[in-house]
Amino acid sequence: MTTATLPIDSDSLFSRQRAGASIGAVALVSLLAFEAMAVAAAMPAIASALDGIGLYALAFGGMLATSVLGMVLAGRSCDRHGAWRATAFGLGVFFAGLLLAGFATGMGLLVAGRIVQGLGAGMLGVALYVGMGQVVPPALHPRLFALMAAAWVVPGLVGPLLAATLVDHLGWRSVFLVVALAVPLTALLLLPAFGRLARPAAGATAPDAPRGPIAWAALAATGALLLHGAGTVSGTVWRWPALLAGAVFAAVAAMRLLPAGSLRAAPGLPAVIALRGLLASTFASAEVFIPLYLTREAGWSLAHAGLVLSAAAVSWSAGSAVQARITDTRQRQRALQVGFGLVATGLLAVIAPSAIAASPWCVLLGWPVVGFGIGLSFPMLSVLTLKLSAPGEQGRNASALQLSDALCSSAVLAMAGALFNLTIDRGPAAYALVLSLSLTLALVGAVLGRRAFA
Repeated sequence: MTTATLPIDSDSLFSRQRAGASIGAVALVSLLAFEAMAVAAAMPAIASALDGIGLYALAFGGMLATSVLGMVLAGRSCDRHGAWRATAFGLGVFFAGLLLAGFATGMGLLVAGRIVQGLGAGMLGVALYVGMGQVVPPALHPRLFALMAAAWVVPGLVGPLLAATLVDHLGWRSVFLVVALAVPLTALLLLPAFGRLARPAAGATAPDAPRGPIAWAALAATGALLLHGAGTVSGTVWRWPALLAGAVFAAVAAMRLLPAGSLRAAPGLPAVIALRGLLASTFASAEVFIPLYLTREAGWSLAHAGLVLSAAAVSWSAGSAVQARITDTRQRQRALQVGFGLVATGLLAVIAPSAIAASPWCVLLGWPVVGFGIGLSFPMLSVLTLKLSAPGEQGRNASALQLSDALCSSAVLAMAGALFNLTIDRGPAAYALVLSLSLTLALVGAVLGRRAFA
């Protein structure tokens, strides 16, 4: 694929020729971040309104499952046609999913909307990086990615509180529909800039390029959805076949999509990919149930429960800033394991209220510690991926890192949902069991952390 950038007229991301694209990129990242934070905060009210607590985990895990397919589809499309087509299609699919969720009359339809959203969001994540990588010259890439990372901060701070306000005053549907209203504006900013980019040169990608990765991604998504289905079906006749098929499909697809040795965390790059999946799934499986616990069991309002999520977003940023100052390799190795250790320590505090009837305020103390640990470890794994990749393999391995995030998070959410549905009648104990699963993953990551530097 040819790499084409717009002419450079200054050293600014917001120069005349790239201002629209840069603003559009920030808008899109902020939009995706707000949607993620707002839905996490509002989902307890949504599940209650639609009488769909049994599908609670699937509302998150289903979106992650189809994002895997979206990532692979976008990668192929960008290589063959440039970033414009994948961005346009991703925005359209994401928009359609928002509308389907926003106008859903039952939890099943809302989950379907989330599944459609996942396909679009997965495409947008890849297309945005490819497109902006061409719009912006390489010398400005560090600034670009720093800006895109910063675009998560404000949604992390205000997203949960704004979601609670929308639910209280306009109803839960407004959470999805407000995001949908911003999609066309984002398209107007991004698509013209991406449309001016040069298309891949003829013959750069063979027209009969293998479709294997798409098929494996579809199998992975199917496996993840079957795992979720196994946790939600009421009869045992279908539960165990769905569980077995889902596990086999997901494992086989993961072996094809991820670097060899990733499933057993072999030393080096495979361990990095595995650790990223463990870290992402630890956070995802705990974050989606914390607001549910605080609102249903502790009696907190959506706004107060959202403050816990916002506090973690702030500490995540702080952890990322700290890791950026650590340059020595041995110190970074220790810091990576410390990060996983902090995640485990914070989760102990988060579990305490549901396990030993401690004060719910322990969650407000523990979850920011988890956020700091994630912020400390998460960027290190990204840096290690690039460091351990040959120049011609950086894109493929960076994609594997994102796939590991989505695959592991979706699979673990399926397990968490199954545990929750099986023990929901036990009240706080159900949450303790789910959060203990997250704690176990964090401890495994702390033990395996040194393999990333082997």
